[in-house]
Amino acid sequence: MKNTLLIVTLPLVLSACASVGQQSQTSQQPQTPTQAANNTPSSVTTAESGPIRTQPVAQRAGTTSGEPKEEDNLPKAELTEELLYKLLASEFAFQRGDWQSAYVTDMAAAQQTRDPRLAKRAAEIALSAKQADEALNAVRLWRSLAPNSDEAAQYYLSFVVLSDNLAEAKPILEQRLKEARPQTRGLLAFQMQRLLSRAKDKAAAFTLLEEVLAPYLDMTESHLALAQGAFAAGDNERARREAQLALKAKPDSEIAVLALAQVTPDKAEANRIISSFIAKNPKAREVRLAYARNLVEEKQFAAARAQFEALLKEQPQDLTSLYALGVLEVQANDLPAAEKHLTSYLNVLAANPDDERDPSQAQLLLAQIAEDRKDTDGALKWLSQIEPGENYLTAQVKRAQIIAKRGDIAGARKALHDTIVNGEREESQMLLAEAQLLRDANRLQESLEVLKAGLKKFPENTDLLYDHAMVAEKSNQYEVMEASLRKIMQLAPSNHHAYNALGYSLAERNIRLDEALTLIDKALKLAPDDPFILDSMGWIQFRLGKLKDAEASLRRAYELRPDVEIAAHLGEVLWVKGQKADAQKLWRDAQTKDPQNDTLRSTLARLNVNL
Repeated sequence: MKNTLLIVTLPLVLSACASVGQQSQTSQQPQTPTQAANNTPSSVTTAESGPIRTQPVAQRAGTTSGEPKEEDNLPKAELTEELLYKLLASEFAFQRGDWQSAYVTDMAAAQQTRDPRLAKRAAEIALSAKQADEALNAVRLWRSLAPNSDEAAQYYLSFVVLSDNLAEAKPILEQRLKEARPQTRGLLAFQMQRLLSRAKDKAAAFTLLEEVLAPYLDMTESHLALAQGAFAAGDNERARREAQLALKAKPDSEIAVLALAQVTPDKAEANRIISSFIAKNPKAREVRLAYARNLVEEKQFAAARAQFEALLKEQPQDLTSLYALGVLEVQANDLPAAEKHLTSYLNVLAANPDDERDPSQAQLLLAQIAEDRKDTDGALKWLSQIEPGENYLTAQVKRAQIIAKRGDIAGARKALHDTIVNGEREESQMLLAEAQLLRDANRLQESLEVLKAGLKKFPENTDLLYDHAMVAEKSNQYEVMEASLRKIMQLAPSNHHAYNALGYSLAERNIRLDEALTLIDKALKLAPDDPFILDSMGWIQFRLGKLKDAEASLRRAYELRPDVEIAAHLGEVLWVKGQKADAQKLWRDAQTKDPQNDTLRSTLARLNVNL
């Protein structure tokens, strides 16, 4: 084992102490503190534009403007036996988990030899141990030993910003702006704003941004960077002012108008700004796309659809517009148009694969469209095309449901059994789906057996326990139901569904009403705006003879969700109060929605009401 470690470590040590001109062979690149936490690529980056590499801090004679500079000349360092021993011991210590010894040794060796690669190695060691202060000290030493290293400067900048040592960052940022080529200076301003947005002290970071951009306020980009910085610092008024200056300087700037809309707190006004810009600049694609998305967020679906149609007219194979239109048309129940656009979306995506786009959601929607028009073969065809991924299990469950609706329960169960699953969550999802198929087919005992088998394997799975309780109740096995719900309460005390289910069951059977009220009240405290818990509260209040309270609870539940079962309960309360015409109207509306609803039918039969 020792020989193996020696073979792995020796090239590293030798490269760090080689003569002038040789490059470091370290196997790692140092990470910034943020990257160490998030495991992101090691460079100072912006969201849009990559690392700040426009120009080194200082230029060597003969270096072309804007090109990366060569590393500083490395020192001559004699690899003495003593130094070799220390560096090997450092690596052995690091591999044993003793990062402190390795770090101290490499820092001392870097100071002794003046070799920046050893300081870089010390930074790597500190970062791997998540020691930000030690890493910053190592990066400072690395930069002092390699003042012309663009890489060292990048990491130094990232560290000082993240640690809020902003004064140290100022001269570097000023120098970079000064030496940047005019055509790249605007981009650099954006990158600096993104870098400074990582600082904890947002106000101080914005002040620094103001100071470094002060000589360049003739650039539209400076005002945009300041708008973004002010917005990040919570100064919306300043952000709006800067965005207006940018738009005034460049009235056709899409970035400027989007920035102004972003920092405008009134959404209606923001949309007016954008729509006015589009009227003057109908080819402003990014602005129109942002406008369409805003309209979707505000549930103005018809207006959003018009904007996406305009985008699609300009670019008939635009994937974003095709998919958005398909979804909006499904929402509007314009299924032929939705099918056309979603199919086109999949065809374009097949011809031009894009790893960032998942076709499965469109395939699920097309399967639903086919099922809605009773084309089960078409629905199954779309579902069969969904490959393993985010929507794979959903597709397999849907496939089994369609097969079951054809009357082939055995085939549906086989489809679920054949689905490849990984882990408890996915396996339990298949068990729940199988139990539901059997429950829908009124094969309650078989459904219970499936859930029992699942609970034998996963005894603390609250989803399985809950469905087990619901099927047990439907089978009139109330003790089994209560035992499962009580176990959920023990495992997950904040699970409001368990309290509500047991409380409602007691109220429905008109037993242990005080206990039922306590259970439902606890559920309601955990989920105050849940319409079904409000329905349960109204029902227990009705059972207790509190008709006024019952009506208030049930009306609130029905406002939140006009569900047929809630309507049945509210109608009964009104009927008992003597408001029979109101009750009948409510029941008629509910019957139109779902004439086969069990609760509604049993209520009308029990009260001997004909609608």
